[in-house]
Amino acid sequence: MTNDVVKITTPLDEATIRGLRAGQRVVINGTIYTARDAAHKRMMELIKRNEPLPFDIERQIIYYVGPTPAKPGQVVGSAGPTTSYRMDSYMETLYKLGLKGTIGKGNRSQEVLDLIKKYKAVHFSNIGGAGALIAKSIKTCKIIAFEDLGTEAIHRMEVEDFSCIVAYDPEGNDIYKEAIEKYGR
Repeated sequence: MTNDVVKITTPLDEATIRGLRAGQRVVINGTIYTARDAAHKRMMELIKRNEPLPFDIERQIIYYVGPTPAKPGQVVGSAGPTTSYRMDSYMETLYKLGLKGTIGKGNRSQEVLDLIKKYKAVHFSNIGGAGALIAKSIKTCKIIAFEDLGTEAIHRMEVEDFSCIVAYDPEGNDIYKEAIEKYGR
């Protein structure tokens, strides 16, 4: 792990993804999209019906978050990550469509690690419980689909210096596995 912070901009390009390594700290600038369990399910329904997704998924990042409503003077309320593995069953379909990054908390299944390597994607982790701090990096937040899902609707967020750690890189490196090997359980 390095102490250097890598600045990346969305949408992700191949050179950026190839340069990322598990354990690196990154700050993301640009547009990211939110989707949790219910939104993923709806996206799969659209795909099955050959209907367009609410946003162009190619080279994008999906953040697993259900942001809380903003208080007066704020762009968004708390915006901490949700558990990543709950979206694992949807990943191959989304990677095939060009998704290149995800952000969440906790580990992923071996199947998703293999898919990340196969599709040259990346998964970032963020700290659960830090939603109010994370929200400070969100400059705009707008619902773009499935408004009836409330906080689980799909949002488009513009982020500035949105801090994460590369958890799984396109070479198959796994920060969780490396930490267990280094520090034990």
